[in-house]
Amino acid sequence: MTATDTRYVLSLSCPDGPGIVHAVSGALASLDGNITESQQFGDPDTGLFFMRVEVTSPAPRDQIEAAVVPLAARFGMDWKLDVAGRAMRTLVLVSKSAHCVNDLLFRERARTLPIDIVAVAGNHATLAPLAAFYGKEFHHVPVTAETKPAAEARLLEARRRAWTWSSWSSLATCRSSPPSSRRPCAGAPSTFTTRSCRPSRAPAPTSRHTTVASRLIGATAHYVTSDLDEGPIIEQEVERVDHTHTPESLTAVGADVERRALARAVRWHAEHRVLLDGHRTIVFR
Repeated sequence: MTATDTRYVLSLSCPDGPGIVHAVSGALASLDGNITESQQFGDPDTGLFFMRVEVTSPAPRDQIEAAVVPLAARFGMDWKLDVAGRAMRTLVLVSKSAHCVNDLLFRERARTLPIDIVAVAGNHATLAPLAAFYGKEFHHVPVTAETKPAAEARLLEARRRAWTWSSWSSLATCRSSPPSSRRPCAGAPSTFTTRSCRPSRAPAPTSRHTTVASRLIGATAHYVTSDLDEGPIIEQEVERVDHTHTPESLTAVGADVERRALARAVRWHAEHRVLLDGHRTIVFR
């Protein structure tokens, strides 16, 4: 890679068939592209082909796009092209729990997560000081049955503002996001949430979703859909527990696995490593 080269990431999906990899690599090579990473997967159940390519090239982005357009028409591709490593604009929705958003904010500041958190919004003002500590704008959006339409409108406006700054934005929601409908998430480039299942020993306040009699604590990071906690799963994390764990230590373990699962999901999405295959995801780690 020379000083004039740019590193791009191309992700695509299309009906599977012969010649796709050859055509993509040939188009990139015609622009002096050097492929540095390439991953492919063909799904025998859906008949779809998925590919993620990182390439360095002296060609400007519009020339790369122009080379892909005829391939997309030929193979029926859905595709995205971006500059690799670009920090993805992110709006974080929260409630009262700080562990997920604090982890995302810290990783962003440490430059270990390729995101640019433009604002934090919450249905409580509890986390406003945390957002201020990281220098982030905080939107307090109270939500009640009476104010839900107005609250959704405010969230939609905050989302539009984030998108105005960059077309490569995402909406990340931590586990305790505002209890509005999913309308503010509709049409977002990406939405995430996390959910945990905890052993039966944990008291009800520490388990919002599922109480499971087991020796495992797990967390799931997934895309948001109109069906609560039914979106395509991006990542799951699990931790073993035993009889020595107290309700307090179980809560701490649950928070830790949620942080790890969400951080990995956000990273993989920001790096364009997640492709949708119907109701499931293809993740090129």
